[in-house]
Amino acid sequence: MIDPDGYRPNVGIVLMHPDGRLFWARRVHRDGWQFPQGGMNSDETPLEAMYRELREETGLQPHHVEVLGATPGWLRYRLPRRAVRRNDRLVCIGQKQVWFLLRLTGQESDLCLDGTEKPEFDHWRWVDFWYPIEHVVMFKRGVYTSALRHLAPFARHVAGDQAVPMPCPVADSRPDPRRDAGLGGRQHQRPRARSGGQSACGGSEPGA
Repeated sequence: MIDPDGYRPNVGIVLMHPDGRLFWARRVHRDGWQFPQGGMNSDETPLEAMYRELREETGLQPHHVEVLGATPGWLRYRLPRRAVRRNDRLVCIGQKQVWFLLRLTGQESDLCLDGTEKPEFDHWRWVDFWYPIEHVVMFKRGVYTSALRHLAPFARHVAGDQAVPMPCPVADSRPDPRRDAGLGGRQHQRPRARSGGQSACGGSEPGA
């Protein structure tokens, strides 16, 4: 489903630990890390699409999370030119997204990355709230900045000012999302699914 301007409706998921850290996952067979996200079906609302993508990409069910907030309207990003398929009947030039902030109310052991035939991720870890702005692929940084800035007050209400500090003055005064916006912190990494049918479900292990 692509709109007349060439944007595909999509939902993004910011999954937050109760202490304010965010779920950060590595795409299968790639070096890129990102938040869960996915396209909407024509018969879905953004909320319905979010719960479906949550289940498909993380294994979590609605009772494992609490919705804390969402971005109003659509946030858009354009795909790099090399990723635009010009031979398709309907050319998709980018994504338009609604972003949801979820608090994990279940256990880390409820996370399962290989619950579908084609998993999206093979590793995950917890990162500080502003870390993704600096580390997501470049063409998504503007959307990540906008989404996290809007969702930060909801996260701060739950996790506190120390876990979700205000963005640094440099990031506030310039729109360039490449600026440092709070990095580092305690992290956990999810083990890679191994051959032989071993599940990638369960708790996380310490890692980089």
